[in-house]
Amino acid sequence: MAQHPTSPASLTPLQARHIWLRAQRLDTVAPFGDDAKAVLAAIEHLGYVQIDTINVIERSHHHILWTRIPSYQRSHLHQAQTIDKTVFEYWTHALSYVPTRDLKFFMADMRRHQKSPKSWFDSVTQSDLRKVLTRIRNDGALSIRDISDDTLVEKDHAWASRKPSKRALQFAFYAGKLAVSERTGMLKTYELMNRHFQWDTPPKSASESQTTEYLLDRALRSQGLISLDSICHLNAKRKPLVRRAIETRTRRGLLVPVSIDGAGKLEHWACPELLADVPDTAEGVHVLSPFDPLIIQRKRLELFFGYKHVFEAYVPKEKRIYGYMGLPVLVDGEIVAVVDLKADRERRKLLLQQWSWVGQGKASRHKRRIEEKLHQFEQFQFAR
Repeated sequence: MAQHPTSPASLTPLQARHIWLRAQRLDTVAPFGDDAKAVLAAIEHLGYVQIDTINVIERSHHHILWTRIPSYQRSHLHQAQTIDKTVFEYWTHALSYVPTRDLKFFMADMRRHQKSPKSWFDSVTQSDLRKVLTRIRNDGALSIRDISDDTLVEKDHAWASRKPSKRALQFAFYAGKLAVSERTGMLKTYELMNRHFQWDTPPKSASESQTTEYLLDRALRSQGLISLDSICHLNAKRKPLVRRAIETRTRRGLLVPVSIDGAGKLEHWACPELLADVPDTAEGVHVLSPFDPLIIQRKRLELFFGYKHVFEAYVPKEKRIYGYMGLPVLVDGEIVAVVDLKADRERRKLLLQQWSWVGQGKASRHKRRIEEKLHQFEQFQFAR
C-alpha cells in the first residue's frame, strides 16, 4: 500500500469551510434527487437528522431535509419511517432519524440503557413496563394518547408527563424493546421492535471497534475535515477509541493531519484524495435550522465561518440579540444574516420578526436573494 506523508497539510478557514459545505451537500442544488428516495439518500449521507420539539416554524427534521431536497414532502419521511422502514428514531447526540442500515451500531447502547437506565427512569417500575409491553404485544402499536387508565402522578421534571406509562414507553424505546413506528407532529406511536421491522432474527450487534469505525466513516463522509470533537460531539467517552482509529488510518496513509489557520492545538484530519481537490467556491442560498448539522457544533462553526451562533429560545427576551428563533442564512458559502421567523398558521404567513446582518452581509448584495429563499421557505412551510 502506498504511503502518504503525514506532515500536516495547511488550509485556511475558507478552504476548510468549502470542504465542509461540499460534505454537507450545501454547495449544489438537489444533491440527493427530487423524489421520495431522496430522503433516505440524505439521511444515509448525513448519518442522522436531528428531531426537535420546537414548532415556532417547521420542525427541525423537516427543515433540514428541505434544505437539501427542494422538492421535499413531509409524506416522504413518513414513508421512509413507517412504510419502507428504512429509517428509525434513536439517540445520536440528540433524538434523530438514523438509517436502518446503521441500527446494529446502536444496539450496544440499547443494551446499556436496559442494564443501567439513567436516573430519569428511576420511577419506572417493572409493573409499568410489563403493562405497556403486554398491551402493545396483545393490541398492537399505540401512542400515549391511547392509554387512558393511568393513575396520574405529580411531575418531577418540567418536561415530564403525569402518566407513568409515558416514561415506561420511553424507557422501553431506549432499551430497544420498542421502536417509533410512526410520528405525527411530536406524537409517537410505539411498536415492538421485532414486529415493526418484521425480523425473524434481530441483526447482530456491532462490536465496539466496528462502532468506532462507523463513527469515523460517518464523520468523514458528512464533514470532510474531522476532529475528535466533531466525530464525538457530546460523546466524549468514545474519544480514546476514535483517536486510536484515526492514528491507525494515519499510519496506513488513509488519513492526513490538517492544520487550519486559527485552530490552535485543535487537530484535524482528512482523506488525502479530498485534499487533492479542495473546492474554491460554494454557491447557493440556504436558510438553516439551528439544529442543522452545519450549525449544531458551535465551536466548529465559529472556526470555519467566523460566526458565533447562540440559540436564544431559552435566553430571556431582553437579552436576545438575534431573536427567539434566529436562523443563520448562508449565501455563497458565507453566513451573512440571521432571520428570526415565526409561522402564523391561521393566516398561512411566515412572519419576519427580526433581520440581522452579520459578517460580510449587506442589503445591497444579499437582500433580494435571501427574500427569494424566504418566499420558497414560506411555500414549503404551509404546503399540504
